[in-house]
Amino acid sequence: MQATTPVDPRVLDAMLPYYHGRFGNPHSRSHSYGWDAEEAIEKSFSFVCSWMSKLFEEIFFTSGATESNNMAIKGVAEFYEGSGKKHIVTTQTEHKCVLASCRRLEVDKGWSVTYLPVDKYGLVNLQELEDAIRDDTALVSVMHINNEIGTMQPVEEIGRICAKKQVFFHTDAAQSVGKVPVDVKHVGAALMSISAHKMYGPKGVGALYVRRKPRVRLRPVIDGGGQERGMRSGTLATPPIVGFGAAAEVCMQEMDNDTRHVQKLYKRMHDKITEELPQITLNGSPSQRWPGNVNLSFACVEGESLLMSLAKTTAVSSGSACTSASLEPSYVLRAIGVSEDLAHTSLRFGIGRFTTEAEVDNTVNDVVREAVWFSAGVTYRMLQCALLLTGEKTPRDEPPFGNSSLRPLC
Repeated sequence: MQATTPVDPRVLDAMLPYYHGRFGNPHSRSHSYGWDAEEAIEKSFSFVCSWMSKLFEEIFFTSGATESNNMAIKGVAEFYEGSGKKHIVTTQTEHKCVLASCRRLEVDKGWSVTYLPVDKYGLVNLQELEDAIRDDTALVSVMHINNEIGTMQPVEEIGRICAKKQVFFHTDAAQSVGKVPVDVKHVGAALMSISAHKMYGPKGVGALYVRRKPRVRLRPVIDGGGQERGMRSGTLATPPIVGFGAAAEVCMQEMDNDTRHVQKLYKRMHDKITEELPQITLNGSPSQRWPGNVNLSFACVEGESLLMSLAKTTAVSSGSACTSASLEPSYVLRAIGVSEDLAHTSLRFGIGRFTTEAEVDNTVNDVVREAVWFSAGVTYRMLQCALLLTGEKTPRDEPPFGNSSLRPLC
């Protein structure tokens, strides 16, 4: 699942006591309530650290991956710009918050940013990435798993390139941590962003890994009381952080089961839909992908109409949740070469820990029914236009939209 995940019941159980009886401020060191909250946060640190780092000093809690990405990109830029560094390398398919942060540095600070293209599967060309790194490059930022099309970038190879070129490597791992094994040292990342609500934890909390050796320096984005070792001031939110730690622990326990479950349902969904609607296209890499992301384009169907027809029964989107209010086609799909018309027909489905076979089957049935209905409408209008151009009389009867045997004709 990409936009968000439900809070696992085990996570909710861990959080609830800290909303009422155990409500202490973790920064209050003079009484037991504060000590209790501080101990709970330290325990959560240990579980989150098991994913990202073994060092307490390398993890900073944030409000989510958007803040973590802003903190990483702007923090590095502001600290190192005085040393002659003025360039960032990223890709055209990054999350909006990464692209917006880079754009802010271009406009406000005069930084130069290279936005690398990707291939038709959404994968970056490693040679192009290496060639794009300059003497004044401070940072390379490439997300691990794309939130719209599920493509998994070769982050380990990117990490090695950055190490060879002696530039910092940042990866947005919000869609991967908790779903696939991620070893930050093996990846070679200097900075890594994650979010709790993508891994069955609560919304409003995330983390940023900042490598200590060789050290990465950031200029704090938020000033205040000096919490988080001066990197990110503000009172730590104990209940969400406790939930974050619990979610990390549960993910470690359930990862193998989750992977098998998601792969099984992905195959079931993809096979059933392609059998009924052979004109569909899978967006993203067919092999280097997270199977919990199913992004499909439906030929000869008006995507927005199909999306709205499914809205009451299926939580589906035409792009990322952050840009779902926009009528523009997904910039990620356009970057991988999907035409504007086909991009408008694309829908993104999410499969996760609590998705059932019955839900997949019901969704497939709904999608096939509605896609056939709308495709028939398109075909009928094309026939009307053709007859008008030839001067022949147009048919008076509407097409048999309710006929389940009707299949898309174009």
